[in-house]
Amino acid sequence: MTDTVSASRRGFGVALAAALGLLSGAAAQETARMRRVGLISSPNPRFEKEFRVALSELGWIEGRNVEIVSAPATQPTEAVARLRARSVELIAASGTTAIGAARDGAPDIPIVMINAGDPVGAGFVQTLSRPGGRLTGTSAGGEEVLPKQLELLQQAAPGSKKTGWLMQVANPANDFFHRVLTERARQLGLPAVRIDVGKLSEVGPALAASGVQSLIVLGDPMFNVQPSLVADAALRLRVPTMFGNRDSVAAGGLMHYNSSYAWHFRAAAGFVDKILRGASPDDLPVQQPTEFELTINLQTAKALGLALPQALLLRATEVIPKTRP
Repeated sequence: MTDTVSASRRGFGVALAAALGLLSGAAAQETARMRRVGLISSPNPRFEKEFRVALSELGWIEGRNVEIVSAPATQPTEAVARLRARSVELIAASGTTAIGAARDGAPDIPIVMINAGDPVGAGFVQTLSRPGGRLTGTSAGGEEVLPKQLELLQQAAPGSKKTGWLMQVANPANDFFHRVLTERARQLGLPAVRIDVGKLSEVGPALAASGVQSLIVLGDPMFNVQPSLVADAALRLRVPTMFGNRDSVAAGGLMHYNSSYAWHFRAAAGFVDKILRGASPDDLPVQQPTEFELTINLQTAKALGLALPQALLLRATEVIPKTRP
């Protein structure tokens, strides 16, 4: 009798182990199933690397369980069409123009916003806390960043009596940018003008015609393609500049102040992870930036004849060129 019971128990144990093995195998197959994610961003390998590394830290390994299909943000409509043709199941898009193209061109695909200029005003989400649709991600925090850009630029160039902001005319966040900057300029008693351009060849003539004595360059993939172009045009006119991206300062612009692009791409990877694991975008609150950077180009300051305040230099997260010990 005991032998019979023991045999029965052994049989049950073998059957249970086999069943668990099948379940484990099924789970492993599900985990290893290749997922395909689209990424629309400006051609900057550093930030794409941040995105890929952050995904790998969350368990998404390229070539094993995820494929990342990249497309340039400089041609957002074509980029979305390319990603749809590759049957991506999610699109991460950097910048307001690319986000808008993804929303309009891929109405059936979840979208992770990266550094959206004004996600509520642009109609991407209902509110930051409850997006209410198929888009979520990170916001640029422009209500705080843009006034600070203007303040820092005035600290660097206090002699400026007229400022302006350069915009790519088709960027859907322009009205938001203009409203926020106009209000801060009014508070500072500083005359200001909006400068809209549709292509890079218009930058020099438009800047010369504006008569501005300081300039904020609003973030747009068009300006990122040739980061030195706007910086050089402004330098020829001896106009101090504030950019939203660090590369333009390394290429000759005066200053950069913005939320950290690296932070945005890392945070975006977190959203991608949650959505791939079954979360709905409308349940994931939009994140506001928590890391900010200030870059100053001392060579450009010297070329412009600016003596930058020591307090401004101490606040910088990066000074170009780096001072020697």
